[in-house]
Amino acid sequence: MQRLQAGDTAPQFTLPDQNGKPINLADFTGKKVIIYFYPKAMTPGCTVQAQGLRDSKDELDKANVVVLGVSPDAIKRLPKFIERDELNFTLLSDEDHAVADQFGVWGLKKFMGKEYDGIHRITFLIDEKGIVEHVFDKFKTKDHHQVILDYLAQS
Repeated sequence: MQRLQAGDTAPQFTLPDQNGKPINLADFTGKKVIIYFYPKAMTPGCTVQAQGLRDSKDELDKANVVVLGVSPDAIKRLPKFIERDELNFTLLSDEDHAVADQFGVWGLKKFMGKEYDGIHRITFLIDEKGIVEHVFDKFKTKDHHQVILDYLAQS
């Protein structure tokens, strides 16, 4: 797992959103983009993380930041997550984890003594020109949004 670092060019990708519409990273040129990778829609940690971003939308909008959540979930699961938690940002389906591989966030995980491959909960801030500005990899799900807002306030 070779994770992207600050200063790297973000891979150009196209993934289907919660409605099956193709979304390309290039669609957001001129804006900052938070790409946050999460393991599974509607699980407790992922729900708390998504709700924090939902509740921070005004501040993120003021900072010219768009949020894209990426998981290996099937497209059909994503609208349920958006509706249930009233999410106000785009979720992308990366079922074959090709984009997670490009960002270096797919790899071996351990949980309750089991080892398996999956998405590591890591967030990338991509600048207006498509360069990784910052990598957020040390946070609790309930504080994720605040870590991002604190970083944006400093930059």
